[in-house]
Amino acid sequence: MRHHLDQKLRPDKQVACQMGNEVRAARVHMLDFAKLHEHILVMEILPSCPPRRQAFLIRHAGNFFAAAVSATAEGKESKRDSARLGKTIESLSGRTVELAATNRQLRLEIIQRKKAETALRNSERELRKAFEKSEVLKEQLRGLSRQILTAQEEERKKISRELHDVVAQALLGINVRLAMLTKQAAISAKGLARNVTATQKMITKSAETVHQFARSLRPPVLDDLGLIPALHAFMKNFTARTGVRTHLTVFAGVEELSSVNRTVLYRVVQEALCNVAHHAQASRVKVNIHKEEQSILMEVSDNGCAFEVQQVFLAHGPKGLGLLGMRERVEMIGGTFAIESEQGIGTKIIARIPVSKATEKKWRIEAATAQHNKS
Repeated sequence: MRHHLDQKLRPDKQVACQMGNEVRAARVHMLDFAKLHEHILVMEILPSCPPRRQAFLIRHAGNFFAAAVSATAEGKESKRDSARLGKTIESLSGRTVELAATNRQLRLEIIQRKKAETALRNSERELRKAFEKSEVLKEQLRGLSRQILTAQEEERKKISRELHDVVAQALLGINVRLAMLTKQAAISAKGLARNVTATQKMITKSAETVHQFARSLRPPVLDDLGLIPALHAFMKNFTARTGVRTHLTVFAGVEELSSVNRTVLYRVVQEALCNVAHHAQASRVKVNIHKEEQSILMEVSDNGCAFEVQQVFLAHGPKGLGLLGMRERVEMIGGTFAIESEQGIGTKIIARIPVSKATEKKWRIEAATAQHNKS
């Protein structure tokens, strides 16, 4: 059949007769011969040929089959039946080809639908994960809000207590002494200088207390001199209060950051060292601030005891609040915040904040200029 179809001519009667004789000698039923013919045509020959040639091949193969059947038939009636059978086989082959094409299209649609269903399931899974993550973040935000409110109230109580117990009492004492001075001035000048000196000391102590409140709320040196002097002053005072050794390494260009960014870096160091003093049991702390490409990286590392980071983040204590507050500050300006804590090594707080392209370009120019001057 392949040879016959490749000829593109009228059926080769000699080949068809030879096949018909072989079919009759093998006692193959005509219907089985027709099925074999259709199977070879549809499954082996037509799939490898272009669609525009399939109709011709079906007709050509039907003629070949009719010739083969005619060779086995005897009498005019049998030959007419063979011809009709050939036409029927041709028609059935065409329909089979159409069905095969339809089945292929259906298989392709099934494959595409399965892909779409898989993509939909993956999308639903991702959406579910995102929803669960958002719920966790929402719960953390609620917890953070509650802790912030609690911390604010505690801070208000502390400031109120300090103002009442220290400043108010000092001012009351000053007022009493002034009354005494007034009486002494009217009676006698003896002992007046001593009381004036004592009153001045009380005023100085009260003023220093007020200054301490102001520094704890917002250090003036941060606004007046910059981040680096503020960090030096804070870390020096921290060492004096706690005995924990501190070391600062900082990139000078950090002073060119915005006031908001410098304040965030200062507050992160402040809170990190506060956590070290209360929880870490460390003997030294290192603060390293250096530049990376389009960002500033700050690392605060200590040699104290480690902790479970995620567990502390989910906790409701002051330490969890401090870590959440640091993370919120850094993320508020578009930065990233991470904590590494390992037994035997200590804890490292990593804050990376972005810088503008203009600032990065300025740093590169300054570095190139400095290198040129050295050369």
